[in-house]
Parts: sequence; structure tokens; C-alpha cells
Amino acid sequence: MADERDLAALRREYALGGLTEEELAPDPIAMFRRWLHDVTVAGLHEPNAMVVASSTLDGVPSSRLVLLKHLDERGFVFFTSYGSRKAAELDANPAVALLFPWHDLERQVRVEGPASRLGEAENAAYFATRPRASQLGAWASPQSEVVASRQELDRMYADATARFGGANGGQEVGLPPGWGGYLVEPRVVEFWQGRRGRMHDRLRYRRVEGTENGWLTERLAP
Repeated sequence: MADERDLAALRREYALGGLTEEELAPDPIAMFRRWLHDVTVAGLHEPNAMVVASSTLDGVPSSRLVLLKHLDERGFVFFTSYGSRKAAELDANPAVALLFPWHDLERQVRVEGPASRLGEAENAAYFATRPRASQLGAWASPQSEVVASRQELDRMYADATARFGGANGGQEVGLPPGWGGYLVEPRVVEFWQGRRGRMHDRLRYRRVEGTENGWLTERLAP
């Protein structure tokens, strides 16, 4: 284990490649799909994992890792309990930031934009695709609330399992009330590629009305 005194000496030279303006797709969703394909083919663990950063109405931030579960021309979708801390923050202050930390490829993608709740039909359609164990967990867990113990959580899961006729079959597990997705509509998307000497490539798409395809691309200093 590295001693804290050695943290300043921990470094790695980034040398896997670069990113030029000519390599950019016409829009950030298409570009993101390219990079997501790359990290999936490379075999990264949880390539759809992303940090979701939100804040309260008065600006107190929080962040957590969640999984990207859908991507289309509207933007980025993830699911959660609407009773969770992040849901409360997003409902009060929809400004959100996403971060995809693809360290093994020396890449990251940053996304900024407003989040909004999905409709019940879209929520139910996704929930029906989840493994039964995860469906039962959504019914069992009062996400972000204080619980007395692990045993209390296990009891709640057992109660949900019994309610729907068992872990391996029985009654269909429907969409829980207060559970669903958020769509993050991208307004800013930055693609970051590590380079030698910390002279990284940072190319940013920014939503600007009146441009040819609605996006302005620009290079940022590292």
C-alpha cells in the first residue's frame, strides 16, 4: 500500500494517442457512441458507469456512481428511486454534470445539462427488463433513508420477495411507485484524451443555436 507521503510521486505518462478536431463526429451523441464502442471492445469493467454530480438549490454538491442505461438523440438516461437524495436534488435544481472515467484508455467524457424525469410508460418498459432480484430490490430499499442495520435491509428484501411469490418466479414484479429514470439533455459535452507532458487534448461541444447543426466545437487548454 502506498504511503500518503508518496502520493505526490504517483504519476503515469499518458501516451496512448491523441484527439484532433478532424476526428470529431458531427454531434456529441455520435462521438460518444464511438468512444463507448471503444471502451466496450477494450473490455473495461462497467463501461457505462458514470459519476452523477448534483447539488441542492443553495449549491451544496453531491456525487455518486450510477450506470448509464439508455442513450439516444435526446441525451443520457439513468434510473433511480425518486425518493433518493439525488432525485430530491435534481427535482429542486435540475442542473447536473456527468463524468465517464475511462482510465484504461486515458479518456474521460464530461457532460453538463438539465435533468428531467421520464414518463411512467418509459420507466415501466425499462423496469420490466431488469433482473428479478434487482426488481425486488427496488421494492425493498427506501433509498438514501437511514436503516437500523444490515439485518433490517435483509428483512425488507425478504418481505418484498415473499410479496411477489419468491425470488425465482411467481407474481410479476411491476414498477414500484416513486421509481424511474432521468434524462440528462446535454448542453456541453467534453471529450478528454490524455497526452504526454500533461498536454491533454480537450475538445468540447457546446449547444449554440444558429450554428449549422446546433453545436459549436472548441479546443480547451489542459
